[in-house]
Amino acid sequence: MEKLPKVAFPVIIGAIILIVILAKSAVTIGSGEAGVLFKTFGEGVVIDEPALGEGFHIVAPWNKVFVYEVRQQEILEKMNVLSSNGLDIKLEASVWFQPDYQNLGKLHQEKSEMYKERVLLPAIRSAARSVVGRYTPEQLYSSKRDAIQQEIFEETKKIVGAQYIQLNEVLVRDVTLPSTIKDAIERKLKQEQESLEYEFRLVTASKEAEKVIIEAEGKAESNRILSASLTDKILQDKGIDATMKLAESPNSKVIVIGSGDSGLPIILGNQ
Repeated sequence: MEKLPKVAFPVIIGAIILIVILAKSAVTIGSGEAGVLFKTFGEGVVIDEPALGEGFHIVAPWNKVFVYEVRQQEILEKMNVLSSNGLDIKLEASVWFQPDYQNLGKLHQEKSEMYKERVLLPAIRSAARSVVGRYTPEQLYSSKRDAIQQEIFEETKKIVGAQYIQLNEVLVRDVTLPSTIKDAIERKLKQEQESLEYEFRLVTASKEAEKVIIEAEGKAESNRILSASLTDKILQDKGIDATMKLAESPNSKVIVIGSGDSGLPIILGNQ
């Protein structure tokens, strides 16, 4: 085997070095990600230029790229908080968030890749304790869940908004009370429901009684007016009209003229 020319060795070595440099210089940013460039021999973290977007990038081999997920993410946090009267409450919440893409360099420079542990989680815990501490266990268990959720979101957003974190939503998934308190609240709610039902029945019965009284008073007034309007002459006329109609009927009968009260005829015998 013939020896390689001396010039071949530098070429091979140069090719290997070039391959290594290209390998270290090539950076691929995946879908839903962005890269923060760190210039080792420059100003460090690049904060005055947009973050590296998805796709293939070539950077100097002595520089570094820190890749962040910029899609919406979720953290499930379980914590113990105190109600307004000092009872221990277990709260489970989901936090939807994502880093502020426009300020990704500042986020990396000031908070690092651990921004969730250093900023977001402490903020949500602080907000949850502050909000829950305003309410009683009964309010937490029943009617104030949506209000508590909204207040936790707003207070957390105030904290992380200036920390280059975009907070999208806070969802309170579960509120767990001590079993004795939960049972007492359920009994109270049941009693209140029964009381409301009883009051509804009383109101219904009262309205029905009022309806009967009004109807009776209406009938009495109608009878009074009718009695006042019926004179002997009117009754006699109506009796004559009725007698005439009966006399015209084909049914067999005997009519005695002038033998009844007020001189009205007496009709005897039906078919």
